[in-house]
Amino acid sequence: MHQPTRYAMIMAGGSGQRLWPLSRKSHPKQLLPMAGGRSLLAMAWDRLDGFISTSHRLVCSAEQFRGAIITALDGIDADNFLGEPVGRDTLNAVALTAAVLAKRDPRAVFAVLTSDHIIEPAEDFRARLEEGFKVVEADPSRFVTFAITPTYAATAYGYVERGAALAGFDSAFDATRFVEKPDRARAEQYLASGAFGWNSGMFVFSARTFLQAVERFCPANYAGVMEIAHAWDTAKQRETIDRVYPTLSKISIDYAVMEPASKQDGTHACRVSVLPMSVQWLDIGSYPSYGQVLEPDAQRNRSNAHWTNVDSSGCLVLSDDPTHVIATVGCEDLIVVHTKDATLVCPLSKSERVKEAAEHAPSAVR
Repeated sequence: MHQPTRYAMIMAGGSGQRLWPLSRKSHPKQLLPMAGGRSLLAMAWDRLDGFISTSHRLVCSAEQFRGAIITALDGIDADNFLGEPVGRDTLNAVALTAAVLAKRDPRAVFAVLTSDHIIEPAEDFRARLEEGFKVVEADPSRFVTFAITPTYAATAYGYVERGAALAGFDSAFDATRFVEKPDRARAEQYLASGAFGWNSGMFVFSARTFLQAVERFCPANYAGVMEIAHAWDTAKQRETIDRVYPTLSKISIDYAVMEPASKQDGTHACRVSVLPMSVQWLDIGSYPSYGQVLEPDAQRNRSNAHWTNVDSSGCLVLSDDPTHVIATVGCEDLIVVHTKDATLVCPLSKSERVKEAAEHAPSAVR
């Protein structure tokens, strides 16, 4: 019997509005240079080196970023770029991947990975991914999700609860429930219990079993994705996805598949397993998290800019122009971001409102 073939798909959608004006609709956060000049997407791609061959790696992102992403990633096959005409949330990105892979390779097993996180050490990440693949290869009805071992009572992340241990595996469990962003009291209870992890948004599936679940839980989305897949790798590929994809209901994979699958009694076609992942995991979703990739000075300032500082503390100062000088005097806990056509000044405590500024900005600089 032929063994399943392993693949990986990196989701690279999202506009990153909380990192405006560095992140734009035309140049999203996944492509921004971070510490060391490498983008988050390039980091996600490189984490797979020595584990998944480049010919078995796919990227799902907006079609408008095709050229930039293919140029940025070493060894990507142009046929493995899945270009969305519009964003329709994570269910449709994953279902499209599953349908394309199942058409090309009926025994495909694939990981769904993110492009907006820094995950270290890479060896530990790959070891847990290996275990996830083994779970699905042993039982294709299993859906694997990875839960980051929490370090504090976060209210900005979803949680996954683990149940009974999975026989035959070092650290795999039944997933008993998914919980969306809890309030502070519940987050503290989850942390104290030791049974919950942060929902990482990373998974391993059998392509065919995942499609069966989409057909069961979201039949209209399934029908549309399968119409696209039928035309994939043919002359009608672009016309079909441009016509059908925008009509698909916009819904996340957690709401559409993972939550209902975790509530089943095991008699149906899929069951959810959770693998804890004890790694350094940084979600680059806002300026305070972006600042964590930069070394602080003695006054807690962080900067990548040509910056003149007089008695300022706790500031994050960023620029995409190394020749432009930014000066601050006596400032405390501010975000200052300079680009060639837009500048942001914001208290660090108000960083979540940067998205509002992006939405109100003139269309030319969004």
